[in-house]
Amino acid sequence: MKKPAVNKQGLSDYKASSVPSSDPKFAASRNGVFCSEILEPIPNFAKADCEQIYSGKNNNYIVMGRDRHKSRSSGYGGKGDTQASMIDIVCGRMAHEPEDNVWVDPDFHKDSARIYISQKTDVDKNFGLVKGNVGMSLAKSAIALKADSIRVISREGVKIVTGVSDTNSQGADISAVKYGVDIIANNDDKDLQPIPKGDNLVKAMLRLTHHVHKLNGIVEGLLIEQDKLNKALKDHWHISTHPGARTSASPEVHLVASTTINRHFQKTKTSLRNHRTNLKNFEKNYLSNEGSGWINSRYNKVN
Repeated sequence: MKKPAVNKQGLSDYKASSVPSSDPKFAASRNGVFCSEILEPIPNFAKADCEQIYSGKNNNYIVMGRDRHKSRSSGYGGKGDTQASMIDIVCGRMAHEPEDNVWVDPDFHKDSARIYISQKTDVDKNFGLVKGNVGMSLAKSAIALKADSIRVISREGVKIVTGVSDTNSQGADISAVKYGVDIIANNDDKDLQPIPKGDNLVKAMLRLTHHVHKLNGIVEGLLIEQDKLNKALKDHWHISTHPGARTSASPEVHLVASTTINRHFQKTKTSLRNHRTNLKNFEKNYLSNEGSGWINSRYNKVN
């Protein structure tokens, strides 16, 4: 936390002098404990003519007017467009740097927490969001939530659904356009990639392991045939120039072939058995919903 829990910086002299130091009882009643009234710096909001404001005592507002994200010349309200109504719910204008006697407009980057609802707005541009795959929303209705932390909490389920209508709020035909959902960390869309579909990914991985199993069998078959050749080569002989007599075996071939046959049996066949076991464990742990490393979420879905 950068700012202290109790921050009086920016408090006007008038407010500071409104609590007489000689009256500790009165001072105690204005320290905010038990949600009592508290003296704190609160900027003045620069109201537009079209806006109706409901404000509390602690820098909190509900503003109903037309679309604007900063000065009264901004947004579609500033341009004079019709059908650009908005509701702006704000807590903490100027965030950690509030001051008395200062006039402020909406600040979509600095204000502490906001729910912004507009009939027509450039929501991505106004909040400084990257384009992503979904693209920039221009002159369309939007709802934006911004704060240090946002939680969406449900006792049963949460759905994020796109493409529920053939027209948007401006009457444009969007039936031919398919919109998805972008999950963008750090407002950086340079490496935005598709989300895999879990069931299809499992099918693909199972098919891949099937082919690796087949490859294991091919290698084992090759090993068996190679050993047949090695044995024949090790024990082979030729008829000598003397009738009925055989030549002696090649010492080099006998040694190399025997060593290769032993290594095939001791190492390669054992490695192939271990390989088959590892593939089975891989399928069980990652490609089965009973496995500890099941690659799919047991709860969340995506299309």
